[in-house]
Amino acid sequence: MVYRLGVDVGGTFTDFLLMNEETGETFTAKVPSTPEDSSIGVLNGVARICEESGVDPSAIQRMMHGTTVATNAVLTGRGARVGLVTTAGFEHTLQIARSFCPGGLGGWVSFIKRPLLAPLELTIGARERIAADGSVATPLDEERLREDLTRRQARGEVEALTICFINAFVNSDHERRAAEIAGEIFSDVPISISSDVVPEMQEYERTETTVVNSYVRPEVSRYMNNLQEALNTELGSKTQLAILRSDGGLASVRATAESPVNILMSGPAGGVAGAIYFCTQAGYDNLLTFDMGGTSTDVALIENARANVRRETIVGDVRVRAPSIDVRTIGAGGGSIAFVPELTQALRVGPESAGAVPGPAAYMKGGDQPTVCDANVVLGYLPSDAQLGGSMSINRDAAVAAVQRVADALDIDLMAAAEGIVRIANEAMFGALRLVSVEQGHDPRDFSLVGFGGAGPLHANALGILLDSFPVIVPPGPGVLCAYGDATTRVQDEAARTYTTMASELDTGTLVADLQELRDRAAQSLLDDGIPASTHEVTYQADVRYAGQAFQISVEFDEGKLRERGTELLTGEFDAQHEKLFTFKLGEDHEILMIRAVVKAAASRLKAREQPNADLSLADCAIHESKIYHAGQWHAATIYDRSRLHSGLVVPGASIITEMDSTTLVLPGYQARVDRIGNLLIEPASATSEE
Repeated sequence: MVYRLGVDVGGTFTDFLLMNEETGETFTAKVPSTPEDSSIGVLNGVARICEESGVDPSAIQRMMHGTTVATNAVLTGRGARVGLVTTAGFEHTLQIARSFCPGGLGGWVSFIKRPLLAPLELTIGARERIAADGSVATPLDEERLREDLTRRQARGEVEALTICFINAFVNSDHERRAAEIAGEIFSDVPISISSDVVPEMQEYERTETTVVNSYVRPEVSRYMNNLQEALNTELGSKTQLAILRSDGGLASVRATAESPVNILMSGPAGGVAGAIYFCTQAGYDNLLTFDMGGTSTDVALIENARANVRRETIVGDVRVRAPSIDVRTIGAGGGSIAFVPELTQALRVGPESAGAVPGPAAYMKGGDQPTVCDANVVLGYLPSDAQLGGSMSINRDAAVAAVQRVADALDIDLMAAAEGIVRIANEAMFGALRLVSVEQGHDPRDFSLVGFGGAGPLHANALGILLDSFPVIVPPGPGVLCAYGDATTRVQDEAARTYTTMASELDTGTLVADLQELRDRAAQSLLDDGIPASTHEVTYQADVRYAGQAFQISVEFDEGKLRERGTELLTGEFDAQHEKLFTFKLGEDHEILMIRAVVKAAASRLKAREQPNADLSLADCAIHESKIYHAGQWHAATIYDRSRLHSGLVVPGASIITEMDSTTLVLPGYQARVDRIGNLLIEPASATSEE
């Protein structure tokens, strides 16, 4: 038997999905995350899931891993000391940056600018100049560059080096020669050049992106190497490790170590991939995804079975030119702390989180602050006899004591306080979902809501009501769906070049030839990792804008339609998207800024999961009776075992559906239908039961 393992590292738990590639059989596990060293939690989980499943570790041949190592390095400031080599006269590019302050009109008052990732004292201005047309205006002064680099090396302060010259995106010769010289002097320091990392126009964005790549590169490389060595020891050297990219594809350890800027949003991308995998099989292609963990909630929009991908990644106040799934994150999770400020006396929830340690009060791990999780326990939504991650018990008395502090501060009833905490958390997540739908020109009523993550299914029904998005879908294994996405996604890479050409002046044959050259460059990365060309799938993208605009939209197309319709294919799609976003289109003077080729490995064909015994009745799936508090009153509820539920069964609300990794709440007046894939489809009780 051959197995693949999906691993997702979260702020509170690390999730695992072990899949038999021949039978489709799956096993899941959750272990507490180890923020001090994520690899410890990964290895703990590998040991647990192999022990519980009875699978020999040597049978695991592929491991797909979503990681937050790069993200955390940026957020915590634990990256490398970066030296920057740029064109003389452009040493202050990072200092000048763009006019940006987070917040409203007065945001600048409280905005504290973080130290530069490449400080000025480690910046070198090289004598060279490439003109805008790619010609050499000033030759590279190699002797002076060698002297400057030698002085910096002697100080021993540079841990990673970035080379970013003006107009290097049209002619990279100077950058590559400078990298050769730097490699002779900094023999043990990773060197990143902008023409490899992001060969695009706009000097600040290109410099910032390449610097961030250097900043996280040593930390990511250490983590990758240590994890690979540990896996070789635990699982054997035949196990292939792949890392989830921010855009939802997979990259090899080699590619990740060279361009770690592409994994800054690795973690959230896994859940989106998992939602697409399950929901599209059931016929739902338009989705709003809602991933609620212990620390934060990630939301995204999927249209026509494709996630929206933006051409920049934002982590904190760092913006880089790297593709990422358009995921919005807010500080609202099961561990979000509820409190009543003394000044306003108004209930607040988050963004502070109890995290994995000490965790919510109900965990009995030392935490005593009231959290969203504790409120769910008090309301009966999370039964006190449930087990988190299959092994961690929860304590209702501890949750009651914590939430009572909020009730006392507000001078209200305990149940009212608990319901208030949950409602505030729901409203925060509702606002985030509107960001990716209403504010992008989409009507949430045209989409189904997918709830997953450890805490997501508890809140999914309520959010479906707020959005009027039905059915609300809870996929199989919702608490480990990110790991499922990691295990089922594909290796990919891309190549791009700046074009800056008017569409009306562009010959289709020339465009096709340029795209094919980019295709070959992107495909080479997959070939280097042993993925044969016969399995490659290619799509093309172009960034288009109206002439004079500062805003562009990425459009996707294939080569066949381009040959058939020419550049009208690109401009027509751009006009349609522009009208959706801004309610108007101009229909002329289109400028193509960038073109790129995206190459993916063919999707793996996995056997469908087997459904539980179809002979069981709904009563056979019931565990025991309970009660929940909703809308100011108590309701009788039944607790069901999801592992017994099968296609065709309809679970009426109020009910609680439990499984190893999550708990689903079905509110009064609603019902959960089990489809042929194993998804729970939550709808108003009056809705038709036809599949």
